Amino acid sequence: MPQSPLHPRPPVPELLLSDPDVLRDPFTAYGRAREESPVVHLAAPGFGGMWALTRHADARAFLGDPRFGIRTDSFLRPDVPEDCVPYMRTMAEMNGPEHLRLRRLVAPAFSARRAAAFRPRIEATVDRLLDDLAATASHQDDTADLVADFALRLPMEVICEWVGIAEEDRPHWREAGATIAAGAGPQFAAAIPGIIRGAQRAVARRRTELTDTAPAAGPTDLLTDLIRAQDEDGDRLTDTEMVTLIWHIVLAGQSPTPLVANAVDALLAHPGQLAALRADPSLLPGAVEELTRWAGPTLLSIPRYASEDTDLHGVRIPKGAAVTALVAAANRDPRAFPAPDRLDVRRPAPATPHLGFGHGPHFCLGASVARVQTEAALAAVVRRFPRLARAGDAKRALDPGTWRLESLPVRL
Repeated sequence: MPQSPLHPRPPVPELLLSDPDVLRDPFTAYGRAREESPVVHLAAPGFGGMWALTRHADARAFLGDPRFGIRTDSFLRPDVPEDCVPYMRTMAEMNGPEHLRLRRLVAPAFSARRAAAFRPRIEATVDRLLDDLAATASHQDDTADLVADFALRLPMEVICEWVGIAEEDRPHWREAGATIAAGAGPQFAAAIPGIIRGAQRAVARRRTELTDTAPAAGPTDLLTDLIRAQDEDGDRLTDTEMVTLIWHIVLAGQSPTPLVANAVDALLAHPGQLAALRADPSLLPGAVEELTRWAGPTLLSIPRYASEDTDLHGVRIPKGAAVTALVAAANRDPRAFPAPDRLDVRRPAPATPHLGFGHGPHFCLGASVARVQTEAALAAVVRRFPRLARAGDAKRALDPGTWRLESLPVRL
């Protein structure tokens, strides 16, 4: 790899994120880096580079270390009209008390208990979408695209139900979800104004409904919870914060798309593991954890920035430098997981959990929903399609940060 005279090679291994070998097989490339050094440097053309922790214990500690904070620079901020700017700073780029305040307001709606209570509605959505998948396949020689015809649709349906988006507004959100799934770019920036207007409409509609009707008994949705909390104590959540939370949660809720697709792809590549799930569906909760560890979509964590000069395994990290956790390497670290490169749906729960949903203050808020959703999807696919097989080559996006499929042709 040639060196630039202006950017000498750092005194640790360096990975070029645009290297075809890294893009095709990040698990091998990142795993090799992990065994070479606990800290590596990541680089790409036109990108200033950042440091990365490769091993599980170090990555986990880093994700909870207050010396490293997420900030606006951690994200690729699209250019948006001026009236959208107040809604662009989401909870994801906040730290400390500011982040904790908003997270505490919304966290009860994403508890494991609430996700479990929501399971029947998720399962009904899964079955409806698989009916559509089967109908599509019946017109195409019994084949369909599991990504476009199922995995891409499921998370938006679930999160809209969870949040409380009205049925008549969901086509707009489905279009937005498809844009997000395609990755950041000009299309995403162009979609932002419509996304924010959709969140504003959702808040206004639910506020009117709550004013006109008596409170319903039983579980509520997120919009209802937030509006009632605001009405009880107006200082808890501003209108801008509520709209921002809603659009961000709906779009962030699309993360199960690549997880479900990756999980099915992995099981098709390991027929013994697929057979084990068919023989014993009680393995599914553990299998979801194992598949998230082994083939989860997150390869790199959101970058954090050092708030002070720091030393990581003898490498000086200057204040303001970007640092990430190499999740794909950490989740296959033999120091944390026996035989980590082997997919094993019977794997006992490890003493230390995988980092597929992150760790620390920014642990994935929707992890419980994603787990239940993925489990329900896999359970139904395994049960309904006993002859499921590939119908062609899967197409995978070449993305060094996210392991995701663009298509997965299957025969039902």
